[in-house]
Amino acid sequence: MKKIFIILSLSLLLTPVFAQEEAAVSEPVSNTFNAATLIDNHTVASPYKGGLELQIHHRFSLIEDIKNLYGIYGAANTRLGLNYGITDRLMIGAGTTKDYKLQDLQWKYAILRQTTDNSMPVSLSYYGNMVIDARADENFGPEASYKAMHRLSYFTQLIIAKKFSEKFSLQVAPSVIYFNSVPEYSDTTGYKNFNLGLHAGARYNVVGNHSLMLEYDQLLTKQDLADEDHPKPNLSLGWEINTPTHAFQVFVANYSSIISQHNLLYNSNNFADGDFLVGFNITVRF
Repeated sequence: MKKIFIILSLSLLLTPVFAQEEAAVSEPVSNTFNAATLIDNHTVASPYKGGLELQIHHRFSLIEDIKNLYGIYGAANTRLGLNYGITDRLMIGAGTTKDYKLQDLQWKYAILRQTTDNSMPVSLSYYGNMVIDARADENFGPEASYKAMHRLSYFTQLIIAKKFSEKFSLQVAPSVIYFNSVPEYSDTTGYKNFNLGLHAGARYNVVGNHSLMLEYDQLLTKQDLADEDHPKPNLSLGWEINTPTHAFQVFVANYSSIISQHNLLYNSNNFADGDFLVGFNITVRF
């Protein structure tokens, strides 16, 4: 009887301790962003383990006038892609883009996840891709010097994000870009193979499942080009409608390449001159 009393007493004493430990468990913050991409750049969001995402990215041509129906009648660019969650932290994906016949492989890993008790104040994800340019061989310089590796380019980002409230989330991402082959116009003019960039993006939930989105991308590496020919920064402003199975985004932007390294290095549209186009993204979750 004495042994039973001691066991019961210890149980009563230890139960509050275990209850406190359970209450102190940190849970990851959910829905920092609603989709794997904000507008053009990736976010810290990924498919859950075993989850599959279908992505449709579409960009109309530059807004001109009623003759091209403000870009709808012009040449458009489209990407179709699939993302798969290997684990809740690791994603792989693949896609194909119309312009330049780009075939991409991509991956993303959640290194850190912001917690509800703020013991981890931010989320940190690593994103990378490898892109193959499948155009004809003559697009990569003289035939005598052509190599298959000239078709490859790479993009890497460390995405740092924070959900400040149920309405507002912000992310910044330093970026590294490398092209095995870039245009050179002479011994002193042309693009550089290795480049650095910086991305900033935000989402503000306006009401219900409707959110306002903003992105800005700046190439930090100066090219060997005249100032007027230097790549222009990327700016976009959009509206997102999110449901448990879909995310639909419509926006205006001054870039059309969809693939991040092409947008950063080759964008010639200046938002200061009003060079904008309309685009939309659709994400379907399975």
